[in-house]
Amino acid sequence: MSKQIQDAYIVAATRTPVAKRKGAFRNVRPDDMLAHVLRAVTDKVPVLDLHEIGDVITGCAMPEAEQGMNVARIGLLLAGFPDSVPGITINRFCASGVNAVADAATRIQMGDADVMIGAGTESMSAMPQMMGNKVAMNPVIFEHSENIAIAYGMGLTAEKVAQQYAVSREDQDAFALASHQRACAAIAAGLFRDEIAPYLVREHVPDFVSGAVRVVERLVENDEGPRVDASLETLAKLRPVFAAKGSVTAGSSSQMSDGAGAVLLMSEAALKRYGVTPIAKFSGFAVAGVPPEVMGIGPIEAIPRVLKRAGVAQADVGWIELNEAFAAQALAVMRTLGLDPAKVNPQGGAIALGHPLGATGAVRVATLMAAMQRDPQLRYGMVTMCIGTGMGAAALFERV
Repeated sequence: MSKQIQDAYIVAATRTPVAKRKGAFRNVRPDDMLAHVLRAVTDKVPVLDLHEIGDVITGCAMPEAEQGMNVARIGLLLAGFPDSVPGITINRFCASGVNAVADAATRIQMGDADVMIGAGTESMSAMPQMMGNKVAMNPVIFEHSENIAIAYGMGLTAEKVAQQYAVSREDQDAFALASHQRACAAIAAGLFRDEIAPYLVREHVPDFVSGAVRVVERLVENDEGPRVDASLETLAKLRPVFAAKGSVTAGSSSQMSDGAGAVLLMSEAALKRYGVTPIAKFSGFAVAGVPPEVMGIGPIEAIPRVLKRAGVAQADVGWIELNEAFAAQALAVMRTLGLDPAKVNPQGGAIALGHPLGATGAVRVATLMAAMQRDPQLRYGMVTMCIGTGMGAAALFERV
């Protein structure tokens, strides 16, 4: 007997503050960050029986070392979840977090579970470089020109996008400045407060005079990346970092970061059973491939796909969280698709707020859900990003 497709609803979403690489969370483990947001997101629904969670799907772009060993399962056990709750770690690079949310929604839609969690965690402080502890690319990549772009650093792909889509240095700097200005304004207005679960950092500091070890605590409540002193003048002074005669600088690139996010989803049956009011309905998810050398254009292919599948017009999407891997690729996507700049990253993006790789998708879903709760006129929202090796992803949500 076939199962009837059912709707999946987001009932809660939360995230840590996003810290700079080697910043506030430099000594915080990614499994501890994950445990923190898992506890925080379920605390938002105190009537929930944790035994009913069908799975905890967690995105992580570099699932090794401190964030290896199936970090999803370790994180949920550290969070105090029952042993009966399973966990799985998935990796689609920068889209891992939103892919986890989409996979969790799909499990509900298929009737496999009534309660699911989609999450993401990433500590770029724990990784020695963006390619992990051991770089071991297939040597065939370097033998055939059609595969060489697999080995390109993401910065070089941003340079390729800037060239092909005629995105000037001046436009990139202006976009980066706007990201910081929007993020700083949002922080000042307290717009991130409802989505952030503050993190208490505990560090053991030796006192060389007394010989004792002191425990120093600091509550991290805000994102660490936004700069109130950002200006076009300072951005213009930065040199290109990926190509000698290029236009992409550190100032127009996403910040390497640490952070985690979690999203709690339920079926309609679970909503009724627990008496919970949902924030939004999961409307669809799409992934598309593009040439690896211009991986930043991935959303150009993914966004139309998810809109077509959902039967939603682009103009009806009122809030778009477009991950700012680089200003060049974000501008190329926006211009090609004709996205309204006012609807894209109204509270800033990864250039200011940071990009903790596999966690970013779940983090940005939390931002979108908070926006939907504040604005009753906001019907559709989207989270979208480009993905290393040439892909794009887009998830669509409808306010209920």
